[in-house]
Amino acid sequence: MCSWAMRCLLIESGNRLILVDNGIGNKQDAKFLSYYHLHGDDTLEKSLNKYGFTSGDITDMVLTHLHFDHCGGSIKYNADRTKLEPAFKNATYYCSEKHWEWAVNPNSREKASFLKENILPIKESGQLKFVNSASQLIPELSFLEVNGHTEAMMLPVIDYKGTTVIFLADLIPSVAHLPIPYVMGYDVRPLDTLKEKERILNMALQNNWKLFFEHDPSVECVSLEQTEKGIRKKDVFKISDF
Repeated sequence: MCSWAMRCLLIESGNRLILVDNGIGNKQDAKFLSYYHLHGDDTLEKSLNKYGFTSGDITDMVLTHLHFDHCGGSIKYNADRTKLEPAFKNATYYCSEKHWEWAVNPNSREKASFLKENILPIKESGQLKFVNSASQLIPELSFLEVNGHTEAMMLPVIDYKGTTVIFLADLIPSVAHLPIPYVMGYDVRPLDTLKEKERILNMALQNNWKLFFEHDPSVECVSLEQTEKGIRKKDVFKISDF
């Protein structure tokens, strides 16, 4: 097994509290969770509490895509486990409309990653809205669409204190995936991923963007530099270092 993080990103802007992705959640049964060997005692609620917030404070829930390890925390059971309900009761949920259609009519390759109990109750709640690469939830937050990992995955691009941070989701899940040919076996269109990585890494290098990794177990953010082997990490740091 590979050790992976499920690192979400919290963005505070005025009276908006925006969360990007929400991990695997806790409503799946023991058999399902046993396949993934969850370890450690981190929870999303504990992480929010650390900064003085709760799930009820989230105003906007951005889902890069609907694979279970990115959106499983969207929905939870009610107190007596008789009904599924939104975990973020005061939030609007956002994802790509193209990706939504892809997820609710899944192909055989990805079907096991698109769990209906994570997805359908979002729309049933009336809290779902769609975004695309032209959308801006706030002036500092825009999106890039990529299609190699899955159809229309949305990558948030955040301007913060004069620095641009790109949330890479599963395009580049860890610092080990920076080399262009290193593509996950999960990707539905790996050759598209190659092109997308090259394009976005060059954009990031030219514009001094910082990369935010969702799945790297130890590296949260890096800056980039050009080397004889290609674009590689330069400095390693945490988002809290800004």
